[in-house]
Amino acid sequence: MTKKNILSLLVALTFSLQIIAQESAIYTNPLADYQKALALYDNQVYGAAQNLFQEVKKTTNEHSVAGDCAYYAANCAIRLNQQNAEQMVEDFVEDYPTSTKRNTAYLDVANYYYDQAKYAYARKWYNKVDVGALSYAEQEKYNFNRGYTAFLTKQYPDAKKYLSKVESSQEYGSQAKYYIGYMAYQGDDYDEATAYFDQVSNQERYQEKMSYYQADLNFKLGNFEKAIDLAKGNLDSSTSEEVSELSKIIGESYFNLKKYPEAIPYLKAYEGKKGKWNNTDYYQLGYAYYMQKDYQNAVSEFNKIVEGNNSVTQNAYYHLGESYINLDKKQEALNAFRTASYMNFDAKIQEDAWLNYAKVSYEIGNPYESAPQVLTGYLDKYPDSAHTEEIQSLLIDSYITSKNYKEALKLLKSNNSYESKVAYQKVTFYRGLELYDEGQYAAAKEMFTNSLSEPRDPKYTSRATFWHAESDYNLTNYSEALISFKQFEQQAESAEAPEIKNLDYNMAYTYFKLKKYEQSAEYFNRFVSGGTGDKARLNDAYLRLGDAYFVSSNYDEAISAYDKAININEINSDYPAFQRAMSMGYAGSASKKINALEQFISDYPKSKLRDDAMYELGNSYVKENNIDKAMTAYNALSAEYRMSSFVPKALLRQGLVYYNASDNAKALTKFKTVASDYPGSPEAVQAVSTARLIYIDMGEVDQYATWVKTLDYVEVTDVDLDNATYEAAEKQYLDNNTEKAIKQFNEYLSQFPRGLNALNAHFYVAQLYTKQGLPDNASSHYKYVVDAPQSQFSEEALMKLAQYHLDKKSWNGATPLLSRLENEASFQHNVIFAQSNLMKANYQMANYQQAVAYAEKVLANPNIDAKIQGDAHIIIARSAMKTGDEAKAKAAYQRVEKVATGETAAEALYYSAYFKNATGDFEGSNVEVQKLAKDFSVYKYYSAKGLVLMAKNFYALEDAFQATYILESVIQNFSEFDDVVIQASEDLALIKEEESKTNASVHSED
Repeated sequence: MTKKNILSLLVALTFSLQIIAQESAIYTNPLADYQKALALYDNQVYGAAQNLFQEVKKTTNEHSVAGDCAYYAANCAIRLNQQNAEQMVEDFVEDYPTSTKRNTAYLDVANYYYDQAKYAYARKWYNKVDVGALSYAEQEKYNFNRGYTAFLTKQYPDAKKYLSKVESSQEYGSQAKYYIGYMAYQGDDYDEATAYFDQVSNQERYQEKMSYYQADLNFKLGNFEKAIDLAKGNLDSSTSEEVSELSKIIGESYFNLKKYPEAIPYLKAYEGKKGKWNNTDYYQLGYAYYMQKDYQNAVSEFNKIVEGNNSVTQNAYYHLGESYINLDKKQEALNAFRTASYMNFDAKIQEDAWLNYAKVSYEIGNPYESAPQVLTGYLDKYPDSAHTEEIQSLLIDSYITSKNYKEALKLLKSNNSYESKVAYQKVTFYRGLELYDEGQYAAAKEMFTNSLSEPRDPKYTSRATFWHAESDYNLTNYSEALISFKQFEQQAESAEAPEIKNLDYNMAYTYFKLKKYEQSAEYFNRFVSGGTGDKARLNDAYLRLGDAYFVSSNYDEAISAYDKAININEINSDYPAFQRAMSMGYAGSASKKINALEQFISDYPKSKLRDDAMYELGNSYVKENNIDKAMTAYNALSAEYRMSSFVPKALLRQGLVYYNASDNAKALTKFKTVASDYPGSPEAVQAVSTARLIYIDMGEVDQYATWVKTLDYVEVTDVDLDNATYEAAEKQYLDNNTEKAIKQFNEYLSQFPRGLNALNAHFYVAQLYTKQGLPDNASSHYKYVVDAPQSQFSEEALMKLAQYHLDKKSWNGATPLLSRLENEASFQHNVIFAQSNLMKANYQMANYQQAVAYAEKVLANPNIDAKIQGDAHIIIARSAMKTGDEAKAKAAYQRVEKVATGETAAEALYYSAYFKNATGDFEGSNVEVQKLAKDFSVYKYYSAKGLVLMAKNFYALEDAFQATYILESVIQNFSEFDDVVIQASEDLALIKEEESKTNASVHSED
């Protein structure tokens, strides 16, 4: 500066100072305030600075000063994060277009946001900057900041564009190359990444950061040995997080080099992303163990893979199946192979998984589909497989071993090979046995007929013949049954059949039902002389032998047979004791009969035959002309058994005794009692008829007429017509002309609704309707008999009407009838029928205590068959479960297992598994579920429930794959069982939620 210029400046300043001094009394000095505001701004006191800049802007007349104030006030607003800050910057640019700070305003805001790490905001303002107006140094900073801002906001194309502009910069070049290299690394451009990283690898500030990237780059480029060397070289100097990542690189590199022992410790050292592994991580460690034949550890890694549908999971599940096979865990292997076989990423693995899935299904059964279906599915999918012949052989045998006969039949019907026909004979035979055990005799007979239509194996031909006869017997086709039994007897193979031991017994019964008592006795004798370990059956054979002799009037032989039955005493001995007494009487020894009956009445106080014995004793005394003792016996009967059908008979007998003794008054009293208390009964009809004779003898016909009018079931003038009409219908009945008999009985009841023979007519027409399979028609007639006074028809009518209501599931209708039958029945089998069905009905009505009480009554009878025993135990078990008494339920289900068949056996097996699970015996529980799947897969409800239980067991055993796979399969395959699917869905959600905490590939089901 020249001296002249300096002088001019001094003059100007002096002049200005004079002016300022002159104005200071009135105005604030704007320049001083501006400088003060700048000082506050530089010291970051933005609020005070902003206020002062805005005051100066209002008071200054200098446009440039006002522009500068607007510029700084807007910058203060940015730094104070004021709501209108950005608008203030835009207003400044618009209001002062000639300001030198116009371009700087955008850059300053952008740089401020950049320094504050608000990169999205920074990027917005960098976009407004006119780069051409910046200095070279400012441009370098602009390009780096803008590139770095894009890098951090993952706008990699923009980032590379701006960072590439400063690659050669002294200040920013190294950072730019590092970030460009990193973006190439992230974009899997490993060559470019290596080139950039190599340029900055000698700089200490990047060496530590690039130790992982360079190792990973070499790993991804397939330079596994170099990756191992680089990663190992940096382990000691790395953070724990970096050690985890480097360990993963080392482990995977060894894995890819097939150096599995070396890979394992490094794969295990990996801590995952955010503490979580993914399916690939578990697969690699599991496969490394698998290749070392450490199958237990392989399983523990593979089974953590619970979601995924890719080549990794297909590989994992296949090798998981292989590992399970080597550990002899075939149920677990089944699920693993099944999963791998459904994935098609690797066709060879898929086919091999299918093959293994089919073989294991054959060996242990399959809860999802029958083994034959699996084997057929394999053959359909791989018709040219080298294993075709092997699988076909397994297929034939699987029809039998799977016990899923129903499904097997569907598959067999479409196959006409010789082997399939052999299998068809066996399958239809075993399916027939299943149906027979379920009481479906007509369907069973059809199956045995089908089996006999393919007589390939003589052993099964023989056995099917026997059970065909048994089915006919239970269908009351006794003549057809006899023919089949004889055919069985004549077949050579029958000698080795298990059924042969009871053939004589069964044929004897068939002859008995055909009323061919001589032949029946012959076969019963053959059976008892053959010797048998079955004492109950032997006991029964002697009973029926006695009956056959009794009916044939061979009373001495009958007495001998009954004596032997009494001595065996496996079946209640009251029946043979009573029959023995009756036989003595028919054999002509009245005194022995009387003694035997008196002994019977004393020895069997609770027998259902005791009222029979009292009645017979009275009759015997009458024959011996010992009237007093006869009357005593009859009176005892009437007093003790008021509901017995023998009471009206006894009263009638008493009346006849008095009538024969010419004691008309006492006779009439008895006859009138019978007529009034048992209206319409045969005894009442006879009582009226005999009373008529007494009144005639006494010459008091008018009194008879008056009395008879009080009896609405007697129409004096129509007696002959009544009898004639009834007898016509009865003749058709006795001649087995069913249709005509029904028609004429109904005509009789229409004409004589309260006729002398109405009771008989109602009962017989009910029987005929039942025979025709018309239970609704029969029910009203049985009800008439049931509602009538006690008669010889009451017991059977009660049983039939109760059965009608049971079939309709009308428990309220059935229970009062069953209760009556229990109390009134003379035959023990009807008592058992009543008690067993009262047990079931009360259970259905949720009367669990009564159900258990009746079940215990049933079990107290030593002569019930295994099926009823099983029913009783199952009712006790189910009731105990309903009332929360699991200890009692457990004991009951254990007893059920010993005697049950079919679905009940499946239920018992399920609860065996259930209780084992409850006590922590998870492996034992799974064994039970496997039995359920193999032997009872046809009962899908319990199969489904068993699978849910198995899933719980596996999860408790830390096998997440098995647990989730099984639950997903249940949800997919058993949609018809809502309760099971809901439980499976809830359990699956809980497991996935838990597994998602450690496995990044698992997504919890929210």
